[in-house]
Amino acid sequence: MASFNKVIIAGNLTRDPELRYTPKGTAIARIGMALNRRWKNDAGEMQEEVTFVDVDAFGRQAEVLAQYLRKGRPLLVEGRLRLDQWEDKQSGQRRSQMRVVLESFSFVDGGSGGGGRGETSDPFEQSGPSPRSSGGGAAAGGRPVPPPAHDDGLPEDDDVPF
Repeated sequence: MASFNKVIIAGNLTRDPELRYTPKGTAIARIGMALNRRWKNDAGEMQEEVTFVDVDAFGRQAEVLAQYLRKGRPLLVEGRLRLDQWEDKQSGQRRSQMRVVLESFSFVDGGSGGGGRGETSDPFEQSGPSPRSSGGGAAAGGRPVPPPAHDDGLPEDDDVPF
């Protein structure tokens, strides 16, 4: 049976992005998002439910998120689900957490700069290599977002024969 693993979420950041680098220099940003759902119950009263989701981004996308987003900013994310499993060092129990691995994203609001830091809202106006337009999402203004890092050992899109 075929599998399909695709997630699209839109919400607000619950904290500033945490940017770290692997020993090989790959950027990893970890963000938390709050997804709100509102509806009317049978009595006509408004109800609200909040779901908290952790998202991991890699490579250039991680750096862009860390540079231009702050707690409270809205974001649209496309990605895939990944189950992280580990053994708790304190209790010795097996633990797990479902996370989203970011594949592309879009800034939802027009942005007033880098979360109040006085930066431009266009992450690609800075010098450096221009992003590839295939495989990524679109940032504010329809500009392409770099493709995801391939940390899972799969070939990049350019290597696929079709």
